[in-house]
Amino acid sequence: MSLVADVSTPAGRPRKPPPSPALLIGLAVVLAITLWAGLSIEFTLAPLFTDLTRGKVIIDQFLRPEWDFLLRPAVAAAFLETLYIAILASLGGCILALLLAMLASKVSAPNTLVYRITRGVLSLVRSLPDVAYGLLFVAVLGTGALPGVLALIMFNIGVAAKLTGETIDSIDPGPVEAVEAAGGNRLQRARWAIFPQVAPNYLSYCFYVFELNIRASLVLGIVGAGGIGTLLYTLLARFEYSQVSAIVVLLFVVVFILDQLSRALRRRLS
Repeated sequence: MSLVADVSTPAGRPRKPPPSPALLIGLAVVLAITLWAGLSIEFTLAPLFTDLTRGKVIIDQFLRPEWDFLLRPAVAAAFLETLYIAILASLGGCILALLLAMLASKVSAPNTLVYRITRGVLSLVRSLPDVAYGLLFVAVLGTGALPGVLALIMFNIGVAAKLTGETIDSIDPGPVEAVEAAGGNRLQRARWAIFPQVAPNYLSYCFYVFELNIRASLVLGIVGAGGIGTLLYTLLARFEYSQVSAIVVLLFVVVFILDQLSRALRRRLS
């Protein structure tokens, strides 16, 4: 009887092992680097508590948006230009990203040399932010929508090609081997064996890129690449903070609606 009782009694929980020395050393190194970075730039939160009264007038204007300003034709035209820039950049960037992703994956690249060169080019493209591309194209082509479209295309290539290339690397090799066994060439293998497997994720990345373009086009407009950002920069220079606040609220609503629509479409495709 005592043996049965001993067997049925649940054993106590094992003691939780202590954290490894490597984890503690890693946390200490991260903390030391963080403190070093803060001290190097003399980082302080003091202005949040001592200089807030300096922006009282600006905050008051932001809290009183000038809604009538949104009814002006110039505002609607600037918003539409931002939308057009995002659409064109998404289409061009995603098409080029798909082609480059095929070359940047070991599964679909024709050879190792092309694979390594394409990966290097994509790493170089991702090294610059969208604002840097905007400044570059504005300096070369002047202000307007074209520099904004080209800057976002470069930005989209870096994002969509990386995500799509990683998806291609993880596909099922069975259909690829079947096309090769049937005598299909590289183009047929990409068309009938690779693309059908990555199409849902690729379309999801395209919608994600479109969301990013709506946000990024605002910043690109500030550097002269067209869209609502150019108008917003002009209003900031004139200290029209009530009008800026109205545009920011409207932009938030537009981006939120597009984000929800894009998320719903991605959910249906996945």
